[in-house]
Amino acid sequence: MINPLEIKFDSCQLTNEQFYKLCQDNRDLRFERNSNGDMVIMAPTGGETSDRNSEINFQLRLWNKQYKLGKVFESSGGFTLPNGADRSPDASWIPLEQWNNLTLKQRQKFLPLCPDFVIELRSPSDSLKTLQEKMQEYMENGTKLGWLINRKDKQVEILNNTTTLSGENVLPNFVLELELIW
Repeated sequence: MINPLEIKFDSCQLTNEQFYKLCQDNRDLRFERNSNGDMVIMAPTGGETSDRNSEINFQLRLWNKQYKLGKVFESSGGFTLPNGADRSPDASWIPLEQWNNLTLKQRQKFLPLCPDFVIELRSPSDSLKTLQEKMQEYMENGTKLGWLINRKDKQVEILNNTTTLSGENVLPNFVLELELIW
C-alpha cells in the first residue's frame, strides 16, 4: 500500500535543472530524490508535526543567532548530496565556512553539499525504516551529527525518553529541549 502522504516514482531521470524547476513550479509539495534518481513526492505535514518542526527550527536558529557559527535551514531547503540524492531534512545546519565557499548561484538553488547537522522528525505517516535509511544516507555523505526524533515512542536514535539533546562538538552549547517536541 502506498502511503497517502508519500508517493514514489522510480528513476524519473530528470537533470538537476529540470528537478529544481519541477520543485519551484510545485511549491505546495516537497520533492526529494534518492541517489538512483527515484523521486518521492511528500504532501505538507499536519498541524502537530508542523508545530513541532517550527519549534525545532526556532531552537536551532536561536542558538545560531547567539553563536553565529553557521547557517540554519528548514524543511523547504534542499541539498544535493555528494551521492547525487536531493534531500530536505526537517532542520539542518552548515558551518559559515561552507556557506562562504558557495557561489551566489549555488546559494540560490539546492545547496551542493551535505549538512553537518540534520534533524528528521517522524510524523505519524512516516515510515521509521525510510527515515532511518535517510539518516544513514546523510551520515554516509558527510553529516557529522544527526537526530531522528520519533515522537511516538519518545526516542531519539538510541537515546530513550531524554528531555534534552546536546549538539556535542558540532554545535557547541546547543541543547534541544524536547519537552515541547514530545
